[in-house]
Parts: sequence; C-alpha cells; structure tokens
Amino acid sequence: MQDSIFIGGGGENYGDPQVLALKYANRHGLIAGATGTGKTVTLQIMAEGFSAAGVPVFMSDVKGDLSGIAKAGSEAFKLHGAFTERAGKIGLTDYAYSAFPVTFWDMFGEQGHPVRTTVAEMGPLLLSRLLELSEAQEGILNIAFRLADEQGLALLDLKDLQALLVWMGENRADLNLRYGNISPASVGAIQRRLMVLENQGATNLFGEPALELADLMRTDLDGRGRINILAADKLMASPRLYATFLLWLLSELFEELPEVGDPDKPKLVFFFDEAHLLFDDAPKALVDKVEQVARLIRSKGVGVYFITQNPADVPEDILGQLGNRVQHALRAFTAKDRKELRLAAETYRDNPRFDTEQAIREVGVGEAVTSFLEKKGVPGVVERTLIRPPSSQLGPIEPAERRRFIDTSPIAGKYETLKDRHSAYEILTKRAQDAAREAEEAERREAEAEAAEREYKSARRYSGTRVSRSSSRETRSNSRGDTMGEALGKALVKELKGTTGRRIVRGILGSLFRSR
Repeated sequence: MQDSIFIGGGGENYGDPQVLALKYANRHGLIAGATGTGKTVTLQIMAEGFSAAGVPVFMSDVKGDLSGIAKAGSEAFKLHGAFTERAGKIGLTDYAYSAFPVTFWDMFGEQGHPVRTTVAEMGPLLLSRLLELSEAQEGILNIAFRLADEQGLALLDLKDLQALLVWMGENRADLNLRYGNISPASVGAIQRRLMVLENQGATNLFGEPALELADLMRTDLDGRGRINILAADKLMASPRLYATFLLWLLSELFEELPEVGDPDKPKLVFFFDEAHLLFDDAPKALVDKVEQVARLIRSKGVGVYFITQNPADVPEDILGQLGNRVQHALRAFTAKDRKELRLAAETYRDNPRFDTEQAIREVGVGEAVTSFLEKKGVPGVVERTLIRPPSSQLGPIEPAERRRFIDTSPIAGKYETLKDRHSAYEILTKRAQDAAREAEEAERREAEAEAAEREYKSARRYSGTRVSRSSSRETRSNSRGDTMGEALGKALVKELKGTTGRRIVRGILGSLFRSR
C-alpha cells in the first residue's frame, strides 16, 4: 500500500529524496515562489501523486494549462530528454508516462460541468464579502436571511434575494420595530452591488442543481482518485468571486464531512491557487473564518494547500498551520522583498549544510527548498530539492479532447440543465399579485360606495323626478331670463301652495259658500 508521494530528490549539492507522507498530508501545505519558477509543475506532480494513492483532488486552473493531467506525456514532447535525465538523477527508476482520471468543472459551463451553489448555502458572511458591503449593509443582508428562514422563503438564486430585498423595502415600516432600521438607501446599495455581481457572471454560480460534494470525492474504477479541475482563467477576471467561491467550498466541506481524526490518507486534497486573492482587503471576520476552517478541517480528512507567490501573502496564524512546504525561488529586488525573504527562510527548520535564505534566492526553475512533516508530525529539516517531472502531459489539451472527457464523465448531464423551482421570487411575486388584486377590488368597492352615496344624496335633494345637471343649469339659466312680472307670478303661485296660501284660499272659498 502506497504511504507517501515522491516529490523530488537530490544529486550533487542536494539532499535526500523528499516525500510527502500521506498520513500527514491532511495537515495542509504551501507551494510558493515567484512567477515562472515551477509552481504549476509542482502542483501537477502532487495532484498526480494523490490521485495514484486513491485520494481525490480539487484544484483551480488559473492559467488554463493543467488540463494536460488528463493525457499521458509523450516522448515527442520537447522536454522529454530533460525529464528522463532528471528522473535518473533523482533516483526515480519507475518513471513512466501516464494519464489520470479528470473531471472538468466551469462556473460558466463552457469548459466543464456547471458548478453552482444557492444563495442560502453561500450565507450572509461570504455574500457580504463578495458584494463588498459596509457594516450597515451587511446587517440588512443578515435580516434578509433571517426573514427568509422565518417565512419559509427559499433563497436559491440572485432574483430570489433581489425580490426579498424589494419586499423588505416596501414593508420596512412594519419590520423596523422588530429588526432595527432598514434604510432604503442601504437596500438600494445592496441591489446595485447585486447588479454588478450579475454583470460579472455570478448568475451562473447561484441556482440549482447545486453541487454535491460527493461528486468531488469520487475514485475511478481502478481505485485512483479523480482530479477535479475548475476552469478559472475566465473566472480570474472577477477575483473576488473566485476567492469567495473557493472559500465557500472549503466551508461546505468543513460543515458536511464527518470527523475522521487522522486517517492513513486524506479523503480529499484541496489546492487553492492564487491564495493571496482570499486575503486581500479581507475583513477580520473573514480571516478568522479561514483560520477556523484551516485549523479544524484536517480532522475531517481534508488537506488544504495554498499556492501563492510569497508566503507573506498568507496571514501568519494560517501560515503556521501549513506543515508541508515547497518553496520555489523568491526574488529580492527591494528592501521589502529582502525582509519577506528573510522571514520566509526563518519558518524552516535549519539545515547546517547551507544557508536557507540564500538557497531560496538561488534555486532555479524546477528546483525548490522543501520541508515535509515527518514522524509525529515534526517538520523535516529543510532541503534543496530537484522536483520530479510529471507523468502526464505538460500543458493544455485540445478543446475537442476536453469536450470528449466532459461528455464521457461519470456525472455527464447531471448539472447541465438549470432548474428553477418554486422559491422566494415566485412566492413574493404571487404575494404582490394577490395584494394588487385585493387593492384593485377594494378600490372598485370604494368607487361603488361613493357612487351609491352620490345617488342617495341626489334622491334626497330633488325628491322627485331626477333632473340632470344640464337641465338644472338650463332651469337656472331660464330663471335668470324671467321678466319681473313672471317672477312675481311665480312667487305668488309658490306662496299659494304654502300654508298661508291655503288659508287664504279657504277663506275666499268659505266666503263664497256663505254668500250663497
């Protein structure tokens, strides 16, 4: 049974062969070095080693050249002679070309299977980081998630969250007393940030079917671990989105996987390339979250390896937890560079045969200063190491070959079709439609009541045949045109119709009857 991964060896002026013990591989690691010093090849050979040992791997392909792991190397490759020469120099007697099982992923669904999560699974802390929200705006986002839980509103994609924020803005008067001030300005700011996120392609990240972690932890039929490669060349145009997604993935692994203690080999190894993007301008709460995950996730059997240009890119509390290290060359052009180089050298266990700081400055391409955990998890003495050559193809495969691997993947077709089930957007839209219908019905009833009241008042005023407004105006107009005599006559008739008039008539008629 394989219990270690051969990383590299010695030769003249080099030390003993360097191996990464699988039982300590979940204690995390670091691959650092300036651009062009060989970090990508180190990442590739480590992924090959883990796969061969039956350990699944997840890594991002930032430069677009890691897809070659899916294809065996070839003697026709221009560096074949250099590879075989180095294999002999470092004692790699069984060096041979080989392909490895690969699953391609792509947030945009172009160079691999779509990879998605839901807004609810991302959570308010990471989403606030992704949106670059202020403290007040983050508070409102937390209220939104609380309301979604209380009212059974599933937050699956961005339109669900946008609909909920609109509802909160419309009902803020009722919500303020319970949850605190919900400022329309803050709600509007979050909506604008969500729009920016949409423009960066984040709509592809949020939705269903969401990624199942079990699909990242598959092994092939021959027992080799599958290497999951996330296409990140396009994603790197939105570095905050890239970093937040990978941190979410780490958090999900931490929350869902069971405790396994210290297994004989990891259940999954996670490579975080361009790790500095995770910590650039990161709030303390987020750094604390990363530190917590890094400290505790190893008990879940997950090893995390950060790849960056300078160890100083990683916060000290997290750097102290990275026991397996491969340090490629660092350049020291400025006083700041020299200080960081000295600090990097001080983190290694000294080797009396050479000066570590000088070695880090002098190692060439494909060479490194390495230190791996040994018995009882003690850091090994630092050594200068020639990194072994990869067995798979160095460089990318053709797009047609990639498409063939995607189409024949064990999960082909599982994530390709986007699902839009009943969630917060649909529920709140229906509520709004129902409220609009109720308001329309109430307005109609009110209009009918007003019409009935006008009808009633009109009947009280004229107590007879209704007279239209036009005829009433005509009557008033005609009355203004009456002569004085006509007016007096009308007044007399009116008076005779009254009580006094009736008395006069009775008197006149009575005298007539009596005279007879």
